[in-house]
Amino acid sequence: MAKFFESLTPAHLEFIAEQKIYFVASAPRSGRVNLSPKGMDTFRVLSTTRVGYLDVTGSGNETAAHLLENGRITLMMCSFTASPLIFRLYGRGHAVHPHDAEWAQLRPLFGPALPGERQLIITEIESIQTSCGFGVPFFDYTGERETLIDYANKKGPEGMAAYRLQKNLRSIDGLPTGLKTASLSPS
Repeated sequence: MAKFFESLTPAHLEFIAEQKIYFVASAPRSGRVNLSPKGMDTFRVLSTTRVGYLDVTGSGNETAAHLLENGRITLMMCSFTASPLIFRLYGRGHAVHPHDAEWAQLRPLFGPALPGERQLIITEIESIQTSCGFGVPFFDYTGERETLIDYANKKGPEGMAAYRLQKNLRSIDGLPTGLKTASLSPS
């Protein structure tokens, strides 16, 4: 049975702390819906009504483009262990880039620097939904992949900046992502 909440409870915080993977969904007004899996200990609870994650450079930048256009975002976690649960956060989000004033305040909350980091995605929670998760299979966590970190380290700051310039300025539907050419320069 689905239940709705307006803010995160202590039980929600405990559940979030146990998760190794989460999913991010966003969509433009017209175009493709994006759904991305995330990991690498990048998710943070900022308050009972605000969460965020450190976003590293990937093959696209759909979430940032969709948030710039309409702000809608859904984050989902689900239990793959003994206690079934599907946990969704619905909200409005925005990207915070290294050149933004918010960056200096928020970035330290997301742990050590990661090679290839490009922005923070911050979500103001509008509602929270939990549901049973009885159909979610069991899976065992065996560790993090190092592939993305290794790739970013191999490319280096200049290579990652060039990659973002080529692949991350527009969504696959042609929407701007909010990355500025100045922010693509290595720090």
